[in-house]
Amino acid sequence: MVSISNGSVTEETRKKKSLKSATTITKNKNLQRHTRKVEIRNTGVEAESLTSKIKLRMASSSSSGLTFKLHPLVIVNISDHYTRVKSQMNPPLTSTSSSAIVNNNNSNGVEHHQQAPRVYGCVIGVQRGRIVEIFNSFELLYDPSTHSLDRSFLEKKQELYKKVFPHFYILGWYSTGSDAEESDMHIHKALMDINESPLYVLLNPAINHAQKDLPVTIYESELHVIDGIPQLIFVRSSYTIETVEAERISVDHVAHLKPSDGGSAATQLAAHLTGIHSAIKMLNSRIRVLLHYLVGMQKGDIPCENSLLRQVSSLLRRLPAIESEKFQDDFLMEYNDTLLITYLAVFTNCSSTMNDIVDKFNTAYDRQSRRGGRTAFI
Repeated sequence: MVSISNGSVTEETRKKKSLKSATTITKNKNLQRHTRKVEIRNTGVEAESLTSKIKLRMASSSSSGLTFKLHPLVIVNISDHYTRVKSQMNPPLTSTSSSAIVNNNNSNGVEHHQQAPRVYGCVIGVQRGRIVEIFNSFELLYDPSTHSLDRSFLEKKQELYKKVFPHFYILGWYSTGSDAEESDMHIHKALMDINESPLYVLLNPAINHAQKDLPVTIYESELHVIDGIPQLIFVRSSYTIETVEAERISVDHVAHLKPSDGGSAATQLAAHLTGIHSAIKMLNSRIRVLLHYLVGMQKGDIPCENSLLRQVSSLLRRLPAIESEKFQDDFLMEYNDTLLITYLAVFTNCSSTMNDIVDKFNTAYDRQSRRGGRTAFI
């Protein structure tokens, strides 16, 4: 009886130990889950605070007090620059190749997205006191590997624009995209030796039919102390659209340039370009026919007809003269003769004007000589 009771006691002790170990394991697992939840919450709070800081930096308004006036020519130049670069990077596909790409993407289950290119350039204008007026812009060359602009090209373009527009200065630069990026600050700082406080004009090429405002944002750079460290950040600035008479006429013409059948402007442009392409293709084919005809006539395969040769010669005379030494000598001779004739005509006109003035002086002094006894001027 004693041995049986000892065995039962030992079995109960084992059950109690296994129950305690299972309880301990369950508590440890619950503690680990709770710790993970706390870490996830802390990470989410840190990410949320970081996002709020970034949004706060980009949403803060400018405190410079400057008034910006943007001309439509700048927007048209940036849009044209972006359209040309995008068409060169992503040429139009034929129907066969596009259908093959679509079928391949569908079979692989991958959706094909083309990355939108970014273009860069400078904006120029004048600043009168607290009013900054942006008149024009020009393109720049960008090196994506170093995230920098071609400085020699920039200086050359600046020198050329100074000759045509001596009162215009480089006010800043422009780019395309949905929002300012971190690499944009490097370009912004690189232009500070030209302008101490350059502007950043950002055009969003994405089409949003619900948006009523222009997709153009002007940024200024301000030095803010963030977390005890002074940093240069972008701040949004308000602007107004300023136009002159020539720009109003151009913008009105572009706005009314729509097809009468209710199609889009892109459809009309495509039809226009298709017509030009067909005309050039037809001209090329007809020139090839004339070339083959002349080659055959030269070889003797086709009988010579002087009337056709005279017509071909008259067509060739309509083309511009070729670059040759004889052409340059003849052209300079005729040009100098024309200048000499113009010079002689100016001299003759000047002499005639001088004679008229002398006659008037003589008439005036002749009248005074009768009254005061003065002699004639000549």
